[in-house]
Amino acid sequence: MTEATIIRPNNVVSTAPAIYYQVTMPEPQSHLFEVTLQVRDWQEPLLDLRMPVWTPGSYLVREYAKHVQDFCVADEREQSLSWSKLGKNRWQIDTADASNITVRYRVFANELTVRTNHLDASHGYFNGAALFFLLQGHQQKPIRVTIVPPQPGWQVTTPLPPVPREANTFLAADFDTLIDSPFEIGHQRLYDFEVLGKSHQLAIWGEGNADPERIIEDTKKIIEVEAQLYGGLPYDQYLFLLHLSSHGFGGLEHKNSCSLNYPRFGFRSKDKYNRFVQLVAHEFFHLWNVKRIRPKALEKFDYEQENYTTSLWFCEGATSYYDLLIPLRAKIYDHKTFLDSLSKEITKLQTTPGRKVQPVSEASFDAWIKLYRRDANSDNCQISYYLKGEMVSLLLDLLIRERHRNQRSLDDVMRQMWRLFGKKEIGYTPEQLRSAIESVANVDLSKFFELYVNGTAELPFNEYLEPFGLQLNEIQEEEPIPYLGINVSTENGQDLIKFVETGSPAGVAGVDTGDLLLAIDGLRVTADQLSDRLKDYQPGDTIGLSVFHQDQLLTLPVKLRKPHPSSYRIVPLKNPSNVQKQNLAGWLGTSSAS
Repeated sequence: MTEATIIRPNNVVSTAPAIYYQVTMPEPQSHLFEVTLQVRDWQEPLLDLRMPVWTPGSYLVREYAKHVQDFCVADEREQSLSWSKLGKNRWQIDTADASNITVRYRVFANELTVRTNHLDASHGYFNGAALFFLLQGHQQKPIRVTIVPPQPGWQVTTPLPPVPREANTFLAADFDTLIDSPFEIGHQRLYDFEVLGKSHQLAIWGEGNADPERIIEDTKKIIEVEAQLYGGLPYDQYLFLLHLSSHGFGGLEHKNSCSLNYPRFGFRSKDKYNRFVQLVAHEFFHLWNVKRIRPKALEKFDYEQENYTTSLWFCEGATSYYDLLIPLRAKIYDHKTFLDSLSKEITKLQTTPGRKVQPVSEASFDAWIKLYRRDANSDNCQISYYLKGEMVSLLLDLLIRERHRNQRSLDDVMRQMWRLFGKKEIGYTPEQLRSAIESVANVDLSKFFELYVNGTAELPFNEYLEPFGLQLNEIQEEEPIPYLGINVSTENGQDLIKFVETGSPAGVAGVDTGDLLLAIDGLRVTADQLSDRLKDYQPGDTIGLSVFHQDQLLTLPVKLRKPHPSSYRIVPLKNPSNVQKQNLAGWLGTSSAS
């Protein structure tokens, strides 16, 4: 391990304790960050270090401590100090009256996502939660971080303010700020721009077909629209950090920045570019909704365990609704693209059986054990709080707009939540959230919340779309396919049943996830052929479905049912009234959805 010495600046006024981190990466191809923590002016017999198990914005215990290795401790004379590990993420040091303590460790970093760490010969990227220790009882102390790049040409990009006259050194006001500030180290391309008098920067790592000028032009539009909604920008400067990867997708919000991961060649196709724009709109919207307007359970983060809330449907779902709406308002795409995108989201919801099992408030609470831990039965028993929350937000927006002739909307709810909670960063309870929505809607929403937030009733899309001259249609295949209830994919030359819907014809007959599909009525069938073969039958017909079930050959009688819709589409009513046209114009900026 390469040792590095941190020089304490002469112009820093001592605090008790003072916390300094240095991050080096002398052999980036090894994927190992080498971290040195120096604690100065320590006055306690024990130093308790905790590694976070999750990072805000990504509600899963990721056990970052599993990547820590080569942990060692020394005093100011470089004499080893005794330490012990008291838990999966907890190290305790016997300081032996030492006032200056140096902790060295390495962190393996080879997972390129927005919520983890990645280091290779081309760059280094890390999130604070996945790299730094929390000093128990000293979370409010300022923390200084120095980065030592492996090569002179590598530059450091982070939303943290630099320390004047100290190369690659940055200051975090406290541990929360450190966790909220990602670092990119390498040859990233930097583009500075200004919006509404505030400084912004786009940093791009990786190769692909991204057009920085186009991205910046559309990002400016998104910033302006969202700032108009909330009445200004709550920061002095903001960083968009974009990773171009082979197949990644995702975003993670921060107070003054966001990390984005997108397929490197996903910018030429219109549909793919629109998806990227929606990702930008989503993460930027979060700087208000969830980074500042956040549930009481997330007001103060507990980095060592799950932080439970039933309101993620609003944090993420309302944000997902707006990530479709903001590019429309910014005139990046038109109302047809918006309605097409909305139709695709509704299709995802209506083709997920778990919507009938799990309420969206429960999905919010169980995010820690379900959303990111999918298995073969997930679609049968759970629903995404992003997706269902997005649709609940849609209905609430339409409800408010229809009642108040577009003079009020979900925008007013967001502004009220900003005034009441976001500006002061005071967490809200589920009851306070509902009260804010009711005050804007001017109606009792107890039944709405009972049915659609805390219950599993089907969302009445057409009831809410009709006042706007729209309706939701079920779309069938040109040649209807009798309903079987399985999803099959080909893996290593075998046709593997990946999903069996509970209560479906296949499920009732005893077909199981993991079975190998072999034949229908004695004739071989593959995953690619299955839909066409089923078209030869009618609802009510019984087929003999042959599978290997745990190496046992079974032929099961399966009674087919009537076809299920293949998709859903929002379409205009044939003869909308003037009021419906006015409602639509107030919502989407056009009186015709044609």
